[in-house]
Amino acid sequence: MPHSQNSKLIQSPIHQAATRQPHATAYSVHGQRVSYLQLSQHVIAIGEQLKRAGLQQGDRIACIAHNSPELLTLYWACVEHGLLFCPISPRFAQVQLIALIQTHQYRYCWLPQHTQDLLPSLKAELTALGQATTRLLCLDFEQSSQQQPINIDPHQAVNAILTSGSTGLPKAAVHSLQNHIASATGAKTLIQLDEADSWLLSLPLFHIGGLAILNRCALAAASVVFEDKSIPLAEQLSRENISHLSLVGAQLQPLLQSTPQCLRHVKAMLLGGGAISSTLIDQLSALNINAYTSYGMTEMSSQITTGAARADGTSGQLLPRRELKIVDGEIWLKGECLFLGYLDGDSIRQPLGSSPAVEGWFRSTDLGHWDNNGNLCIEGRLDNMFVCGGENLQPEEVEAALKQHPMINDAIVFAQADATFGHLPAATLKLKHSAANPLTETELTAFLANKIARFKRPRQYYPWPEVATVGIKVVRKQIIAAINAKK
Repeated sequence: MPHSQNSKLIQSPIHQAATRQPHATAYSVHGQRVSYLQLSQHVIAIGEQLKRAGLQQGDRIACIAHNSPELLTLYWACVEHGLLFCPISPRFAQVQLIALIQTHQYRYCWLPQHTQDLLPSLKAELTALGQATTRLLCLDFEQSSQQQPINIDPHQAVNAILTSGSTGLPKAAVHSLQNHIASATGAKTLIQLDEADSWLLSLPLFHIGGLAILNRCALAAASVVFEDKSIPLAEQLSRENISHLSLVGAQLQPLLQSTPQCLRHVKAMLLGGGAISSTLIDQLSALNINAYTSYGMTEMSSQITTGAARADGTSGQLLPRRELKIVDGEIWLKGECLFLGYLDGDSIRQPLGSSPAVEGWFRSTDLGHWDNNGNLCIEGRLDNMFVCGGENLQPEEVEAALKQHPMINDAIVFAQADATFGHLPAATLKLKHSAANPLTETELTAFLANKIARFKRPRQYYPWPEVATVGIKVVRKQIIAAINAKK
């Protein structure tokens, strides 16, 4: 959406926090703390380097990286200069990374050393690609600057987060700083956060949930705590007195079973990744921890509804600065948190209804209803996506990869319930007549290794059932039903 020419200019939340609370901890990593004043000076220095490199407002930077202080700093530098921070998971296969960069026209790319170690030939491919389209950035994150921060338009685009679509490569959803401010402000009405608090960055910054933690903490002058992968989560929670957590049930369950005392400093816990069992909710209540469940999505800048965790699986009530209505069972969304649109070539496309009946509303493809207490109940999706360990998994993407195998004629991927991850992918394969022997799981895992992320690979394979089918949609449902009936 184009921003108003009369938009009020503001300072970035990072610099506002540095003015109010210069010595407050902006983030900590491996026990080392960086103040908001220090972060502010690092952000300004990175912004100066980006300007010297020739980047201008609207330019897109693909950041292929796991969470790190450098990635956090680069995000706020992009906010400062109206650049699009485009984080991408290094878990994508290398061929997918190149396709994403080309499809979404990321003209610049930043790779930290750990990405280069993980994907050793990616830098060479990007360098070759960069001769025509994409340029690799070399940034010095040790530099500081004493220059004064600039004022910015909070309605300009500042990031593009990948979100799973029904088919093909992920779409890139674009947000403004104002989207994030509205999201954080509404969320704070239920989950309080201030400068004495700290939020564990347990979600990746290439997901909207991770980016939301950065924005919430900056606006409150609270501290972001980077996850320490070298020690158990329970040990870090005990060591660093973390007050706020975002977890999925698979992370929470072992903590409560083995070391519940590690949660004694936690004030609020935002739970995702599917329904939370009544047993876990009772254990959290006994520890006096305020636990919340939420319904959110990338296109709405994270949380939409939030409420106290309940065993009935409801997702709470609508937060301020959001609008939600249900039309024929489908959830439609609107409000200040609604994203600017999807990257589409060199422009931003707004996927909003233009007819009088749907003007300005975003159709989520999620199905739901309100219960008698005003809590939102999610019933599923219009498409086939499911959640695996907190990650969205689109069956069509896995099916397309499987069907590249010369012996596979057709494939259907579907969810199987799992006590730890909520759901895990399974597949049924229709082999070509020339296939003398069934394909083994080991062969298929090796075949998919460079095509899709590891968590998307099916954990179990079934032979194609004999089912009389009519039409594609009926095929999928009938095939899955036939497999489930034989278990």
